[in-house]
Amino acid sequence: MSPSGMPSARAWLAVAAGGLVGSELRYGLGLAFPEIPGSIPWVMLWINAAGSFVLAALTTAWMARPGTAFWLRAGLGPGLLGSFTTFSTVVFAVDQLARAGQHPVWVAYLAFSLLLGLGAAGLGWRVGRLLPWTSEADAAGGRP
Repeated sequence: MSPSGMPSARAWLAVAAGGLVGSELRYGLGLAFPEIPGSIPWVMLWINAAGSFVLAALTTAWMARPGTAFWLRAGLGPGLLGSFTTFSTVVFAVDQLARAGQHPVWVAYLAFSLLLGLGAAGLGWRVGRLLPWTSEADAAGGRP
């Protein structure tokens, strides 16, 4: 971060590169595991849950090690994982299910997406606290 508070060019490039990689990973998984039109988009659900887990684990580790380079945190967090997991995929799926008249299904899908995402983030936080380069005091925001 520069003294003016603006991210450095390195951080901007890291977010752009991470965004490219994350969106291509999501797209590739969508091609490798195609969804059946009109069905529940399970692949996107698990992609979002996996990204929530990883982001929470990394954020917990970064809280314990605030010296982690900002460009790296920006590239992996909002860049790679922000583009890998997108709320727009949930909204798109809900819209498609609603347009097909599958109202109980889209409501259940939306609720399950939120619960699974929160659960995955909670589990990621727990795992992040167990990583070898973090201590419990560091991960909780304190100092040992």
